[in-house]
Amino acid sequence: MTQIIAVANQKGGVGKTTTSVNLAASLAVIKRKVLIIDMDPQGNATTGVGLDKHDVPVLLSDVLLGDAKIGNAIQAVPNSHIHALAGGPDLTIAEFQMMKMDEREFRLRQALAEIKDHYDYIIIDCPPSLNMLTVNALVAATGVLIPMQCEYYALEGLSALVGSIDTIRENSNPNLEIIGLLRTMYDPRNNLARDVSNQLLEYFENKLYNTSIPRNIRLAEAPSHGLPVLLYDRRSSGALAYLALAAEVIRKEAAREAA
Repeated sequence: MTQIIAVANQKGGVGKTTTSVNLAASLAVIKRKVLIIDMDPQGNATTGVGLDKHDVPVLLSDVLLGDAKIGNAIQAVPNSHIHALAGGPDLTIAEFQMMKMDEREFRLRQALAEIKDHYDYIIIDCPPSLNMLTVNALVAATGVLIPMQCEYYALEGLSALVGSIDTIRENSNPNLEIIGLLRTMYDPRNNLARDVSNQLLEYFENKLYNTSIPRNIRLAEAPSHGLPVLLYDRRSSGALAYLALAAEVIRKEAAREAA
């Protein structure tokens, strides 16, 4: 069954786009068929995989508004086996127009129904707020991956996000679940990081990925070259960490299906 993973956190700067791009690339390297969807008006996931958001003929916004078929909007990403559905500033306008539509929270789910069986994984990079774009992603998703830094304010944001996910589950997507929490920009030498990590382990137990993503200059440099870190420097600690995450995502999925 296709896994549709919303990479979400209402707090900005926690590594959502970095995780979306590099998890997608790592799953593709492990021979999985992957589609990445850029749901953020900033369009950083689009440029992060090497597409020019100003030069893509059909965008996600066109699909959400019903002006284009999703199959015509999907782009093959150069030098990789990833497909992408590009986002950009037009998503802000699309969100405003969607507010006037019936069943507006189901627009992405309805569009994905046409093509989801072509992929093993669909990764959705969400914006850093609970707006109608994020709601669409959560309604369409089978699971939520939450990247977060191990700091005090991140715990406050996590509580709000869990509440939002519960609301979506109760009203629109009863099968939605948190599939994992990912520690990003993690430095185990930092006392606060270790303390927060221990709290996450206490409250979320098996939802906390064993893999953590370190601070890594290659991860920071890769987007400026329009490349996932695997294609920029496959031997870097960031690339190796995301490969490990992809393997852990696959193992956890197999365990859930076997349960």
